Amino acid sequence: MENFRVLIVDDELDFLETILIRLQRRNVDAVGVSSGKMAIEMIEREHFDVAILDVRMPGIDGFETLREIKKRRPFMEVIMLTGHGSVESGIQGMQMGAFDYVLKPVKIDDLLDRVRKAFERKAIHEKKSGR
Repeated sequence: MENFRVLIVDDELDFLETILIRLQRRNVDAVGVSSGKMAIEMIEREHFDVAILDVRMPGIDGFETLREIKKRRPFMEVIMLTGHGSVESGIQGMQMGAFDYVLKPVKIDDLLDRVRKAFERKAIHEKKSGR
């Protein structure tokens, strides 16, 4: 089992389930939810190191979810995920504090590599802050 915990947030349930299964097969402790509201509730109750957020979701979109995550868990790293290929949305997410952004469809090994790098960055920031 990898030593980090990942929250995946995507309203496309088939995609969410596929990513969850593929990460879990690679021994990643991954949990999935289908909305930004559910993601915010989850991080209030449970510990996660990295979140993978879909940009376009009904209700609370990925950017607002990112903003709320960073308010509540400043050291939690976030990877933005978009199926709409907008470099602008990736840049916007990075300016708001996201670690990285990925375009759908995503290769699972590439995503896992980015998650590992995000976790490493989180660990460095926590160590520097004395946490």
